[in-house]
Amino acid sequence: MHAPSLARLVQVLRTDVEKGLLPGAVALVHHRGATVLHEAVGLQRPAASGQAGVPMAPDTIFRIYSMTKPIASLVAMMLMEEGRLLLGNPVAQYLPAFAGQRVYDEATGQTAPVAREATVHDLLRHTAGLSYAWEAGTIPDAYRTARVGSRRHTNAQLAANLGPLPLVHQPGSRWEYSRATDVLGAVLEVIEGEPLGAILQRRVFGPLGMRDSGFQVPADQLHRLAEPFAKDPLTGDAVALIDVSAPPAFESAGGGLVSTAADYARFLQLMLGRGTATGLPGTDGPVRLASRATIDFMTADHLGSIPTAGDILPTGYGFGLGVAVRTATGLTTRPGTAGHYSWSGMGGTYFFVDPAEDLFAMVLAQAPGQLRYLCELYPALVYAALQ
Repeated sequence: MHAPSLARLVQVLRTDVEKGLLPGAVALVHHRGATVLHEAVGLQRPAASGQAGVPMAPDTIFRIYSMTKPIASLVAMMLMEEGRLLLGNPVAQYLPAFAGQRVYDEATGQTAPVAREATVHDLLRHTAGLSYAWEAGTIPDAYRTARVGSRRHTNAQLAANLGPLPLVHQPGSRWEYSRATDVLGAVLEVIEGEPLGAILQRRVFGPLGMRDSGFQVPADQLHRLAEPFAKDPLTGDAVALIDVSAPPAFESAGGGLVSTAADYARFLQLMLGRGTATGLPGTDGPVRLASRATIDFMTADHLGSIPTAGDILPTGYGFGLGVAVRTATGLTTRPGTAGHYSWSGMGGTYFFVDPAEDLFAMVLAQAPGQLRYLCELYPALVYAALQ
C-alpha cells in the first residue's frame, strides 16, 4: 500500500484528536496477508477531575457493541454446518415465547396474526419484525415497559419478555435493525445448553487466540479499557457507555462484547480467509471454523428487493447474515467495491472487509456521537492508500 497515504490516515485521526472531536483511536489495516498499519492516537482515558489522561495504546480494550453481531452470526453458521440449526426453522421452535406472534398496525392501533412465523434466517438478516425501539410510539413503549434489553436480564429472560410483544412488520417483509441478534443469542444458548459467553469462548475466541475478547474486562485489565469524553464535543450531551467491569446477566449477542484491534483482526482474518485463518501468532497451524461456501453465503446479500426501514443501512448496501453487504461499487457516499461487507458499533467502532482487494480495516474509538463520521471517513482514508 501507499505509505504516505497510510501516514496521512493516522494524521487525520490525530488532527481529530487535537480538535477535540475524538478522545483517541486505534487504526488497523491488513492487506494481502500482512498488517500494514496498527497505530494508536490520542488518549485511552481523557483527563478528568484533575487526573492526567492515559495515552491510547495499540492493545487498548474497547466496547465494540454491534461488532458483536458478526461473531454471534458466525456461530450460527457453524451450527448450521453441523446440522444442529436450520435457518428455515421458526424461532418458536427454540423459543416458545415467539409462538403465535401478531403484528401491530399503526394506522388502526390493532394487531393481526403473522402471515408466516419468523425464522432464524429472519433473525440473522433483521427481517423478523422486531425493533430496537429507539423512537417514541406504542411498540417502543411496550419494549420499554417489558424492559427489553435490560442488562439485568439474561438472554432467556429477554426472549420471554420480547416474544409476546407485537411485531412492527410482517416477518420477511421489511429490514429493520433490531434486537434480532439478541434473540439469536438466546437460540444459540438453547441449542448449546450453555451461556453465550462460554459458547463464543469455546467456538471462536479460544481457537483464534482472542484473549482480550468477552463480555467483561477482568479487574487486572481494566487499566487498558478505553473511555469516552464525559460529554459529546458537538452536542454537549452526557456520554454513558455500558459497564463492562463485572460479568453482566445479559450477554448480548447484539452488542455486548469488548475486544482489541489485534483480537478483532484475528476474527476478520478468518472472515477474509473464507472460514480459515492462517499465520495467527500463538496458534498451531491454520484455524478453520467454517467452509468457504458458508462464509460466502453469510456475506452475500440476503435482502434482494426487500425494503428497509430507517437510514442505518446506506444506499447501495444490502444485508447478509450479520453484516451489511455492498451491492454496487457506486450508489453510496463512501468508497468500496461490490461484495465488500462491514458493520459498526454504536460506541464508535467500525470495520470493513473487501475480498476483491484482499483487505480488511477497522477503526476503534469510544465516541458514539462521531460514529457516522468515522463510517464515512475511514473507508475514504483506507482506499486512498491502495496502489
